[in-house]
Amino acid sequence: MSETLTLPVLPLDDEVVLPGMVVPIELSDTEVRGAIEAARNSTGLGRAPGIRAEEKAQVLLVPRLADRGLAAVGTLALIEQLGRLPGGQAGAVLRGVSRVRIGSGTTGPGAALWVEGTVIAETGQGARAAELAKEYKSLVIASLQQRGAWQVVDMIQQLDDPSAIADRAGYASYLTTEQKLELLETADLVQRLELAIRWTREHLAELDVAESIRKDVTEGMEKQQKEFLLRQQLAAVRKELNELTGARGGNGTEEDDYRSRVEAAGLPENVREAALKEVDKLERTPDASPETGWIRTWLDTILDIPWNERTEDACDIAGARRILDEDHTGLDDVKDRIIEYLAVRKRRSDRGLGVIGGRRSGAVLALVGPPGVGKTSLGESVARAMGRKFVRVALGGVRDEAEIRGHRRTYVGALPGRIVRAIREAGTMNPVVLLDEVDKIGSDYRGDPAAALLEVLDPAQNHTFRDHYLEVDLDLSDVVFLATANVLEGIPGPLLDRMELVQLDGYTEDEKVAIARDHLLPRQLSKAGLSGEEVTVDDDALHLIAAEYTREAGVRSLERSIARVLRKVAAAEALTPGTLPVVVGVANLRDYLGRPRFTPEASLAADSRRTAVPGVATGLAVTGAGGDVLYIEASLADPETGAAGVTLTGQLGDVMKESAQIALSYLRSHGEELRLPVGDLKDRGVHVHVPAGAVPKDGPSAGVTMTTALASLLSGRPVRSDVAMTGEVSLTGRVLPIGGVKQKLLAAHRAGVTTVLIPQRNEPDLDDVPAEVLARLDVHPVSDVREVLALALEPATAGAASVAA
Repeated sequence: MSETLTLPVLPLDDEVVLPGMVVPIELSDTEVRGAIEAARNSTGLGRAPGIRAEEKAQVLLVPRLADRGLAAVGTLALIEQLGRLPGGQAGAVLRGVSRVRIGSGTTGPGAALWVEGTVIAETGQGARAAELAKEYKSLVIASLQQRGAWQVVDMIQQLDDPSAIADRAGYASYLTTEQKLELLETADLVQRLELAIRWTREHLAELDVAESIRKDVTEGMEKQQKEFLLRQQLAAVRKELNELTGARGGNGTEEDDYRSRVEAAGLPENVREAALKEVDKLERTPDASPETGWIRTWLDTILDIPWNERTEDACDIAGARRILDEDHTGLDDVKDRIIEYLAVRKRRSDRGLGVIGGRRSGAVLALVGPPGVGKTSLGESVARAMGRKFVRVALGGVRDEAEIRGHRRTYVGALPGRIVRAIREAGTMNPVVLLDEVDKIGSDYRGDPAAALLEVLDPAQNHTFRDHYLEVDLDLSDVVFLATANVLEGIPGPLLDRMELVQLDGYTEDEKVAIARDHLLPRQLSKAGLSGEEVTVDDDALHLIAAEYTREAGVRSLERSIARVLRKVAAAEALTPGTLPVVVGVANLRDYLGRPRFTPEASLAADSRRTAVPGVATGLAVTGAGGDVLYIEASLADPETGAAGVTLTGQLGDVMKESAQIALSYLRSHGEELRLPVGDLKDRGVHVHVPAGAVPKDGPSAGVTMTTALASLLSGRPVRSDVAMTGEVSLTGRVLPIGGVKQKLLAAHRAGVTTVLIPQRNEPDLDDVPAEVLARLDVHPVSDVREVLALALEPATAGAASVAA
């Protein structure tokens, strides 16, 4: 029967004492000292069997874990000795006797915590326990022998009691406090031995692995030391040879020490390993071998790449925006995107968010727009605003895939690709790289450069870009790529899918004047050797140049016109000194540029004469140079000629030809509803022509214009000269959406058109059109051809039927 004891509690923080263990306890802690004193002053409140009261005081050692508090089972211990520990502190030596299950608290002398406890009787004694004890004993001895603890081995070998052998596990340093507590709480001897055996085997397995690793490390270190010694000897021999060569009249120069340069370069680990392999190969290769030159060139290229160089991005977001506004007028979409990128990057830096999965936070933007709108110059401005280096890669006309990925080193004269060369030229791993004219990349039997750009411009994989020449991973994920193009359709779909598209649709007249005043005029004054005090060009003159001397989406012709004016001023001063200063205004602009090429009022008057004849309609189109006005002319053949069918001219594409067929089919099927004499069409041929026959044309957006021209021809009602239109037409007469609305409205505004018809489903695109342009245009969103004809055709007159006939 188990005996109940009343004992003072001595808590042990994160420590477990098993029966049979002898441990020293320091008495510096008040709680420990109180428990020892209470045990010494107790007067027989309960003792373990076989221990007399006059012999030794007893205390209950209870483990106290940080996350669990006091354990439910403790160890009854005897105070063997009181005195001083080796360090001079007051202490006591305790010996564990038996397991005790802790019951309820009670009262006792002193300040210690007193509890009632029940001695736990041990179970599981027998042949099985003896067998397990023998096995555990051999494992412990093997572990101690590996550590060289021979005195402890002798002590363990003298143990025969299975219970004592099992509880010696409390001394094991490789067991955790939780594992030792589990041994304390396990009263069954067999289970206790099984736990100890399992944990000891796991420890021995870990020791074997650690020993194996230690041997490998030692062997590796010995190999490195041996290699270092040999290389030092080799260097000494080479030095002696070079000195002898110098004594014989040689130049005394030795082979470049690439190894030291590679070691000192701080290369990424994989690059360093590849470079050292090449250095080893170089040292084994005879100087006369051509491979020596190839290896040297490759090593020079690797060492020239700025693997660890990165510029700090600008933290002044407002200052970056100010720089962008100073360099370029308009282009708000691109500026907003760059500011967003810088703001996010700064926020991530402030919050300590670094590289995610090896990928940094670069950006890939595609700037698509007509020539002269500032796409290329925007790259330098972006780099300046971000505080980064700028490098331009011209891709127009590139046809070889190796231009992007590089040539393999087996070829004579092999070089890395343009991307690697751009990084090397920039001297940093995070420059702004402008990929200019990406829509003009060609392809032939040597490969498709656009396909090679897929990896370069893919944020998900460009952190491990591999050039064919380098054959090592190059991290491009921190590079800001800006790709420029004139025609969106010229960029392959998979490549465009990897870029963030920003469309630049050209400038309004007011924007052009601001650009000319703030940027173009100062630059051309400097080129002409003039100053702002010597030549003044007023805003009215700039407006006149932009409106009547140039008609373009960009500002290149505007800049050439300003340069022409300044050249004539400089020439006049050279021929007749004293002509400066000069003020160029509207009155004397013709003296410098001659007669205007485009006059909006005159153009509108000309258009009025052009569309005064039934069968001519004004459409809108998008070209590589921006938006433009497009005329559609239609005529009927004389029935006596016998010509029938449809004739299409003007170098039209298949889609545009189909639009003409759809327009004619719609009018034939709805002629009675529209009051059009379509019955005679079977005997009279229809001819549709689009002027500027040397220019290829295609696309569905001229569908409503063709329908209007044919309806005008059949009805005899001319099309209004101030109306232009765009939209695809279906066989049922629906007006379907098209693209390039902003560019087309800008073209209509430049041409002096006042009324524009667009598909109703394109109405949201009007948000992208500048407000000053919309204020001067009367835009009508339409959904049906009937609406188009009602708005575009002049009112019917008495002579209309005779004209149609």
